[in-house]
Amino acid sequence: MDIVTPVIIRGTGSFVPEQTLTNDHFASYLDTSDEWIVQRTGIRKRHKAGPGESTSTIAAEACRRAVTDAGMDLQDIDLLILCTATPDMPIPSTSCILKHQLGIEEAASFDISAACSGLVYGMVVAGQMLTTGLFKNALVCGAEVLTRYCDPEDRSTCILFGDGAGAVVMSKSPDPERGFLYNNLGADGSKWDFIWMPAGGTREPISQKVVDERLHYIRMRGRDVYKIAVTKMQRMVDDALAACGLEPNELSMAIMHQSNLRIIESVRTRLKLPPEKVAVNIDEYGNTSAASIGLALDAARKDGRVKEGDLILLMAFGAGVTWGTIIARM
Repeated sequence: MDIVTPVIIRGTGSFVPEQTLTNDHFASYLDTSDEWIVQRTGIRKRHKAGPGESTSTIAAEACRRAVTDAGMDLQDIDLLILCTATPDMPIPSTSCILKHQLGIEEAASFDISAACSGLVYGMVVAGQMLTTGLFKNALVCGAEVLTRYCDPEDRSTCILFGDGAGAVVMSKSPDPERGFLYNNLGADGSKWDFIWMPAGGTREPISQKVVDERLHYIRMRGRDVYKIAVTKMQRMVDDALAACGLEPNELSMAIMHQSNLRIIESVRTRLKLPPEKVAVNIDEYGNTSAASIGLALDAARKDGRVKEGDLILLMAFGAGVTWGTIIARM
């Protein structure tokens, strides 16, 4: 199996806010229950940013942990990519705010907005930029504060999302056997209104009308998203394995975006993988969008489920709609 992108993950880090919201919190004022939420999503609780916390602040903590895990100094980073759909503010890019918080003096930085596919997009982009030799060490972080984008009165969305951050440090691979065997990114803009926030941009700037009509919150066509996500993610994994000439049982770990436990289980069943080979954290964190794969990868490395030399699959599907897949030899 040829290495198509000779880069490695040197370190990982993650962070979630201390405050949590259980299903009972929503059941206390909405027509729902813990049983209803768990049965349909697999979510039991999610974390919520508190006063003084924002996307940049939780990203900063995850980034510090990732750089420490890599045995590096923050000043070794010369490329910083923040993947988020919930920036601190429209201008400037939150990556610049993050860079300042981290005290990184010399580094290029920019944001990527690909929603739940964000971290995979960021890792693929970073991998290409490292391969050219233009940069040496990339810090890629997926971070979201989605609870502030959710309408607390909308049962279809507010129960789904949580806040968190996951980061990876990447460098050019010193070993010809380690790196990305496969990476693929895609998008279908015709489905932009499957998951969207109607106002707050140039199409519909913030106004009293926007606030009154609650247009500054996320909206989602849940059934449409579920149907396309199941079909697309099954096709994505089939394409990735076929391109690498791999059988599913050769994977050490599959880490998929944590949007719905039923979607994850449908892919796991299709691959005939045992539960221990598929990362699941949606019960603890809910849907953290661009942060979910980073959170799961960091946990899998920390508890020994992912080790150097292992073959892993990273796969995400999100608003836009966007998608991305990586198969990597760690």
